[in-house]
Amino acid sequence: MKIVADENIPLVPQFFASVGEIQTYPGREITPEHVQDADILLVRSITPVNRQLLEGSRVKFVGTATIGLDHVDTDYLESAGIMYSNAPGCNASAVVEYVVGTLSVLADDLGFDLEEKSVGIVGRGQIGSRLEKALANLGMTVKSNDPPREQAGEENLFPLEEVLQCDVISIHVPLVEDGPFQTRHLLSRDIIENLRGDQILINSSRGDVLDEAALKDRLKAENPPSVVLDVFNGEPVIDVELAGLCHFVTPHIAGYTLDGKVAGTEMIYKSLCRFIGLPERHKLGQFLPEPPLKKLAFSAGADPFWALHTAIRTCYDVRHDDSNLRRTLRLPAEQRGKAFDELRKKYRVRRGFEQVKIMLKGGKAELQSKLSAVGFNIQSK
Repeated sequence: MKIVADENIPLVPQFFASVGEIQTYPGREITPEHVQDADILLVRSITPVNRQLLEGSRVKFVGTATIGLDHVDTDYLESAGIMYSNAPGCNASAVVEYVVGTLSVLADDLGFDLEEKSVGIVGRGQIGSRLEKALANLGMTVKSNDPPREQAGEENLFPLEEVLQCDVISIHVPLVEDGPFQTRHLLSRDIIENLRGDQILINSSRGDVLDEAALKDRLKAENPPSVVLDVFNGEPVIDVELAGLCHFVTPHIAGYTLDGKVAGTEMIYKSLCRFIGLPERHKLGQFLPEPPLKKLAFSAGADPFWALHTAIRTCYDVRHDDSNLRRTLRLPAEQRGKAFDELRKKYRVRRGFEQVKIMLKGGKAELQSKLSAVGFNIQSK
């Protein structure tokens, strides 16, 4: 059995070597010739999986180690009798940590307390629902919008117009091209033009969810909002001028904790085992290394505000990724796309908040609650 895989999916040999022969390629460069005699295809979000790629091949299973399926033509796969699987929720905690970490730094940069701010979450899926809970437990006012879920009967959702009036807007929707709930340019020019100067916009979903040309115009206009972009139209080649106007820009790494990426690999491995009737011989815990940071300790006299933000930024500080991406934007145009992909390929080992045990002396129930809300393991003395 032959397996073709994106070379940047972690631990593919460890999980899949017992299933078949593995050949890896850069995800953007996988061609019909590569998959012609393959039985299994393993991808990430950067490989379009469609008729053009797979017609005439013997592929019978496609696994994408990502939450979304917008890069996969599921209608074609179903018509061709090809099984497919994704990894819903695999990196949801990582994206929540990205947003929380970014807000922590912005609180200093822009001079506000988290509890003062309201947050509008666009999309209450795996990520949005976890983010809603975390931010509410941090004391922030949270309103979420998700028409498909509202139609399915979920409660406590708000109209998009109301959500867009919040101090912070965080986008967590898939890219949907057709049907009643399309999300391409969900944040249209009209919406973007009406963003206030005191608002913060964070997009870590898909670049095409907002109108980048309109956003660039708004950021050039008087009293612009503060914008954080982790995703862009046309990746890996991004709009340098737009990036320069944003408060922070990062190279599509919001979900890039090692824990989240390996969870995606494990999930598609399990799906493949079920599909071909093999026992599951491997588990995530077999392969994850010991985290470089295991414990943080705060004394009884530690200021709760300082302790919360210190813990968050010790695990994730958006300024590191922002600086790395901005350095690539100074390269010649023909080198920037490769540099963007290299930042993702060689991304540092970032571990989830849940890998860190925090030692608290003297109770501090409020601090304990907030640290737990964003995923830390707490031990009080």
